Amino acid sequence: MSFVQTQAGYKVTPHPQHNRLYHIVLDNSVIEKFLQEFSGTGIQHLEYTPYMRFILAGKLRDLLGTGFLETLRNILADRQSGGFTIGVQGQTTSLDDYVKFGTAVSHLIGPSNFDAMSGTYYARFVVKDTDNSDSYLRQAYRLFTLHTDGTFVDEPTDWLLMMKMEERNAVGGESRLLHLDDWEELEQYATHSLADHKFTYKSPSSKNVGQVVHRPTFFKVNNKPCICFIDQFVYPATIEQSHYLMAMSESLERSPATNALKLPEGDLIMLNNMFWMHGRAAFEKNTELYRELMRIRGEFAKS
Repeated sequence: MSFVQTQAGYKVTPHPQHNRLYHIVLDNSVIEKFLQEFSGTGIQHLEYTPYMRFILAGKLRDLLGTGFLETLRNILADRQSGGFTIGVQGQTTSLDDYVKFGTAVSHLIGPSNFDAMSGTYYARFVVKDTDNSDSYLRQAYRLFTLHTDGTFVDEPTDWLLMMKMEERNAVGGESRLLHLDDWEELEQYATHSLADHKFTYKSPSSKNVGQVVHRPTFFKVNNKPCICFIDQFVYPATIEQSHYLMAMSESLERSPATNALKLPEGDLIMLNNMFWMHGRAAFEKNTELYRELMRIRGEFAKS
């Protein structure tokens, strides 16, 4: 693992649950200084004033050095890995602090997308016992199939951050992860005659995105196959296209390389959205189930 290291203020270790991921451990004093610096900063200020998001990121860079920023970016760009976890390590239980920390980490990587579901740069959503939504995102008791984010928007979605904010009475619901290079049938589907066909993607009303986009399922970056796919929002035009998409989704779901990752409260995971697929295992039935997550997604910085 190329990025394992110990530096002033942080260390990068192999992830205990996945051999492609890293886990980053900060000195508690760094987290404390960061949170103290922005103790008077309201979340609304981050929502209304975009440059404040980079001010938070800049404070982490100041505390840890430019090498920390470069390490995070290099991990996400590295085809062998492309992902890491990091968290507040029990230094706070404030959900506002979680948003600030996640905002800082994500904006070290690059600018965030506009998330139309929430109307700002991040989305927070709750999974609980009952649900009346129009997608699988909040449906606790069914498998949330493997997919990539940003399929139905026209902004680049290079990376994805998911942070566990709060959880009660939850058994199951692990993050399901699959690196594209670990998928046994990648070549079969990435070289198929429909692999570069531009499928139509539309979102349900809850996403607040009215546009229609057309995207190929597979494309190449640095001569390596990348993927853009979610089964819920792709609209094929023929029987043959539908068979291709269904067979591919079923192949992804049965891959033994899929890993179920447990994420503690206050921890986040960042993934390269072009070659990592993610989903969620089903929860066990509990009328008192409650989980809140935060999502931020965006593009790699140009400089």
